[in-house]
Amino acid sequence: MLGRETEVAVDLEMDSLHHYREKVCLIQVSTRSESWLIDPLAFKDLSPLAVPLADPHIRTVLHGADYDIRSLHRDFGIEVNSLFDTMLAARFLGITEFGLAALLKARFAVELNKKYQKADWSKRPLSPEMCAYATADTAYLLPLYDQIRNELTEKGRLSWLEEECRLVCRARVTEKEGPLFLSCKGAGKLKGRALAILEELLRLRDRQARDLDRPAFKVISAETLLEVAEKRPRNLNELAAVKGMTPGQIHRYGEGILAAIATALALPEDELPRFPRKLREEPADGAKERLKRLKRWREHKSAGLGLEPGVVAPNWLLEAIADAELASIAALDGIAGMREWQKQLYGEEIVAIAAEGLSG
Repeated sequence: MLGRETEVAVDLEMDSLHHYREKVCLIQVSTRSESWLIDPLAFKDLSPLAVPLADPHIRTVLHGADYDIRSLHRDFGIEVNSLFDTMLAARFLGITEFGLAALLKARFAVELNKKYQKADWSKRPLSPEMCAYATADTAYLLPLYDQIRNELTEKGRLSWLEEECRLVCRARVTEKEGPLFLSCKGAGKLKGRALAILEELLRLRDRQARDLDRPAFKVISAETLLEVAEKRPRNLNELAAVKGMTPGQIHRYGEGILAAIATALALPEDELPRFPRKLREEPADGAKERLKRLKRWREHKSAGLGLEPGVVAPNWLLEAIADAELASIAALDGIAGMREWQKQLYGEEIVAIAAEGLSG
């Protein structure tokens, strides 16, 4: 049935707030006349959905597509080959409140009920209220797509979005490698022994989370583990004094935490971990001044276009341009991550600004 459509709206519901390994628990699909809820926990063969989503002649409309694109491929091997992301599109129109709820309220006077946003979508059966909530997320996506696509076309920005969407279609989940502390916010401030303690604590938490089938942050927060790593409590009383540590956590994990600390304290000095630091290359001559000029240019350009500065050119892009010492527009091809629409829109301006003072 979907194979006869020219565009379909899609959304996903996950269970990441409730289980150790998240998974797609519900797929919502809407056409211009009907909506369906697909239960991937019950139907293992999703080829009837995979085929139209992979069809480059059928537009798949998603809002904030990056995470969903990754999840569809991770869980089912499903690829999307013709994407229209209404969130990215709204940003290219200069809309600052680009969440789906805000857009639907502003354009269709529709109030989305977000009551079940954090629900456990892996539970069955789904209540009628949850089904209604899920359906609402795609029911208005195609009318929204129609409006925003027309507005982008009028402004001559549709090709910008199409390039961005082609890149989003390639997004994939990658397995994290290396020590667990690499993914722990705040770990970079720890060194040596404290970092070794944190790693042992993170491993302990990960084992517990897997056994309990709960997200790791619901076992013990990363902030609490950082406190433990820094204070190195020697007994349960000292552990109880750590900010964020609850009596229940001490009862369930206290002895394991103390054992993890002891293991890290026993590590030889030459086995202590180090947080990897990116080697900062010395900036090219004049790079700081070029960056200042580029940022001033961006403020003026974004105001003229009615866009957020980060949409016109994010900081990382300006920094790469400033450090590249561009002498010609052809040199922009060597700037990793720069889009074709950016080169065409203001490539010559950027090169002229970046090249100021190079010959002097």
